[in-house]
Amino acid sequence: MDVITVVGIGPGDPKFGLLSHEALFEKADLILGTERHLEILPPQYAHKGLIPSKKLGEMRELILSYPEDTEIVYLVSGDPLVYGLGKWMSEKFPGRVEIFSGISAMQYLASRVFLPMNDAYLTSSHAKVPNFDLIMDLEKVFMVTDAKVGPYQIAQEAVQRGLKKTIIIGENLSYEDEKITILPAEEVEDRDYQMNVVVVMDER
Repeated sequence: MDVITVVGIGPGDPKFGLLSHEALFEKADLILGTERHLEILPPQYAHKGLIPSKKLGEMRELILSYPEDTEIVYLVSGDPLVYGLGKWMSEKFPGRVEIFSGISAMQYLASRVFLPMNDAYLTSSHAKVPNFDLIMDLEKVFMVTDAKVGPYQIAQEAVQRGLKKTIIIGENLSYEDEKITILPAEEVEDRDYQMNVVVVMDER
């Protein structure tokens, strides 16, 4: 039984990826990932790429449809164990998964604004409503967000509670159109935000 290697490719730009990528691509029979993830493949390995279904059940069936001696590499954003597929893959394919952690978008944003993560709480609003009572009670929270609960909605939770919070918004992190905004919660605009990470922290 061969290993399914789940690789965190970092926040986006290939220069933040692991140095061992090339060896993994060469060894692989099949490389899974979204269209954006597969863009990092060198031309000689592009034919190995396949975009799986976003539905976890269908994704599992796809992997199971290949012989167990198939060398599979699964490319995911950031760090597979920071609100990624790492936990799910290790549970669904016990004994077969190896994880290579990349730099998460949260870590990347912290480095760009020189913000230590030692005392930070990490969470996500993907497909769920966060515990805002907890979040607003903490000094520093990093959050991966989605279209339903994004920077504006998060900021409004602070405003409605009368809290003085600073909001740091990182959009399209590591890409050419990267944008990082730091402002008081009451000044966060109600607009569309692109592939973002939000930090909520007490004003200093």
